[in-house]
Amino acid sequence: MRWNIAILYFLLQLAGRLPLRFLHACGAGLGRLLWWSRGRLRRHTEINFSLVLTQLGTEQRHRLAQRTMQETGKSIVEVAKVWGGGARNALELVREVDGEALFQAALDGGKGLIIAAPHLGCWELLNIWLCSRTPIAIVYRPPRHAQIEPLLLRARGELKPEQVRAEGAGVRTLYKRLQSGGVVGILPDQSPKQGDGEFAPFFGVEALTMVLVSRLAHRTGATVLFAFAERLPKGAGYRIRFRPAPAGIDAADLRAATTALNHGVEACVNLAFEQYQWHYKRFQYRPSPDEHNPYWRG
Repeated sequence: MRWNIAILYFLLQLAGRLPLRFLHACGAGLGRLLWWSRGRLRRHTEINFSLVLTQLGTEQRHRLAQRTMQETGKSIVEVAKVWGGGARNALELVREVDGEALFQAALDGGKGLIIAAPHLGCWELLNIWLCSRTPIAIVYRPPRHAQIEPLLLRARGELKPEQVRAEGAGVRTLYKRLQSGGVVGILPDQSPKQGDGEFAPFFGVEALTMVLVSRLAHRTGATVLFAFAERLPKGAGYRIRFRPAPAGIDAADLRAATTALNHGVEACVNLAFEQYQWHYKRFQYRPSPDEHNPYWRG
């Protein structure tokens, strides 16, 4: 690990000693700052809301976007608690588990289990909770700045998950793990490269959607569950939530399968709407080359 990344990790450990309530208050303040600065995160959030919340008026979307930016700030700051405070301490922040019976039944079934974890709430804490319950392979995309990767591997590695890159050799690893009855975790709402996914509706808007989850489920017969760690008010901790996958997520028809996948993400998001990563450019790729990218300023 390079010296500057080592210093960053040390600072994370220091910040991880602070109370979660204090960190979330700082995060909410950061979110207000991001809102007032009128930067990229606010702009993308407002664009996404204009696309998926057409039933709301401009003022309603405006207020919702403000609250969402505060949750975005919390998601940035809480990483210090989850990564820097240590996995065992992070697990103490889980106050309840909703749907744990679904998770246990899927493990007992022995058919393999795919955890589809959207960018919702605190997904890093969900990773830790899952690792504490079962051996798991977690799919990740290498960061744009290669020097940060050792930090990610170290911060996520205390409970020893198998961290698998989202590329050819990694995908083969996932198939083997599922065929042997193992567990894998995937972020289902991460946009694939253009040409690698399938367009399917997401909150009524066509979005390029990954096919990996559906292909794994179709070829291995593994169970798919959706899961996320919901942020509780006033730094009270988190609620882990599991939800069954919609029917058809393992269909051979990729349009049908990815539509079911997006419906599963939507069901989770609707339980904690403001905690979703709404600043993500989810709709940047369009079905038609003539269709305007909504995030372009031109």
